[in-house]
Amino acid sequence: MNVISKKIKFFLFVCIFLYQTSVYSKTTEDKDFNPKYLSNYLSAIISYGNQNNKDSVEYFNSSKNLINKHEGFLKDYIYALVLNGEVWQAINQIKKHQNRANFFEANLLLLIDNFKKKKFKKNKSLLNNLKKFKDQNTYNFIIYETLNSYNELFLNKTITKTENNFGKLSIINEALQHCYLNELDSKSKFLNLINSDDGDYTRYLFFYLNNIIKNNEIDSAIQISETINNIGTSLLIAQTKDWIQNFKFNKIKEIFSCQNENDLLGEFFFLISNFLAVDGNYEKSNFFAYLSDYLNPKFYFNLTHLVENYFQSEKFEIVKSILKKFDKKDQTYYWFKLKKIYQIISIQQNSEESLKYIEKNFNNYINPSENILLDMGNIYKRNKKFEKSIKLYSMVLNKLDKSSETYAQILYRRGGSYERIGDHLNSDKDLIESLLIKPNDPYVMNYLGYGWLERNYKINEAIDMLQKAYKQKKNDPYIIDSVGWGYYLIEDFINAEKFLQRAIKLMPKDPIVNDHYGDVLWKLDRKLQAKYYWESAYNSDDVDDELKSKISIKLLKGL
Repeated sequence: MNVISKKIKFFLFVCIFLYQTSVYSKTTEDKDFNPKYLSNYLSAIISYGNQNNKDSVEYFNSSKNLINKHEGFLKDYIYALVLNGEVWQAINQIKKHQNRANFFEANLLLLIDNFKKKKFKKNKSLLNNLKKFKDQNTYNFIIYETLNSYNELFLNKTITKTENNFGKLSIINEALQHCYLNELDSKSKFLNLINSDDGDYTRYLFFYLNNIIKNNEIDSAIQISETINNIGTSLLIAQTKDWIQNFKFNKIKEIFSCQNENDLLGEFFFLISNFLAVDGNYEKSNFFAYLSDYLNPKFYFNLTHLVENYFQSEKFEIVKSILKKFDKKDQTYYWFKLKKIYQIISIQQNSEESLKYIEKNFNNYINPSENILLDMGNIYKRNKKFEKSIKLYSMVLNKLDKSSETYAQILYRRGGSYERIGDHLNSDKDLIESLLIKPNDPYVMNYLGYGWLERNYKINEAIDMLQKAYKQKKNDPYIIDSVGWGYYLIEDFINAEKFLQRAIKLMPKDPIVNDHYGDVLWKLDRKLQAKYYWESAYNSDDVDDELKSKISIKLLKGL
């Protein structure tokens, strides 16, 4: 539907453009007009729509004569330049054609230029221009109000309270503004953010650590870093811990300073970019990500956000180009780079080649952190290298507190690997121990209970576990399937059919669920329907050879 919509929009654009050009040529003598400009402009728009930013800019450059002849040319050109990382060029084009720059992004870029040059007084008139566009959408409104407050801060060194409350964004900006003024309460404001139950704001632990390191509170920074659990934490926090443990305090101070106006604004635009990505608006998200990078290129680790956006859009060459910025000096981000290239190889080539790539690079690590060991263990498990995954999970477990929830989670993963190689003794041991640490975890109970059902082992206990899991996760298709299969094994086919029907609605393409549903339908004497679901399971791209063999017999002989 989106593709059709884009084609219609493009067709309408061409028609309108041709009409405007025709009218212009009939009413004006234009010796400089060349039909090739039109062709290049159309190519620029197509390239822009396909996120081929470099080609788009080249086509726009070769059709610049149309800037004063077509209403939307400058805006399209500005977007293409920014999305190609050429923010300074976009600003220059706006300055050359200010009579055509009557749109929000043009005024915003001129503001950014002034902020970058510390021309805060000149921003007052530009902010008045930007104000005209603030009611066009929510983001325009937030950006105008926030930039206005920052400009007052930079000019007068005082925090201006705004009438509008933008939720956590306002709290983040307040913490950063207090930090800019080096006020004593800036620490508590960051801590309130970090410890908030309303969302994950652990990113701001970096800014807190950055602040205390700047104030030479090195011992405090080291103590805090020792409490950080690498597993499950963000890239930025894991990398910050690594820097602190290796006494690279200057690295933390180099990439961000609360006293640097550009750094503060760079963080604000990074947040805007993230919000837009959550909304699925990757084009605008990328636009603001490049503005953030332009204001604070030192904080190039934020480019991981651009990497994820372009990866979602399957623009793998752009992804690889951005990833070149990450090198071995920063272990955590370098590992992120390797994993992303591994994913690309898997998509473009095959899983065998991608595994060779990541395994070769992993083996170059002399002392990998626990999160890297865990990642590699998960990669081995996904690639059905279960013995290797068990080895790495065991290494991770040796580094963890045995009473922690993280320890329980890794036991669950290792237990799953043991189960896949048929080592049920060790599998049960890990899964039961995991439940002792974290009782009634629905996913562990589901895995253990389903495994027991498959082995015809402790059926009643297994069903009891699955019922407990189901009460916590009533919409989880895997748990629903397990409960249904439990009923099937005790020959309660009526209840089995109810649960398995729900599972098939939630996971219509899953081969195991289709196989289970086929079995129960057969037992209910709905044999034609049973064969339909068996065939669906048999023809699935995800079915393994063992299940396929069993289904082929059922298709011939039934149950």
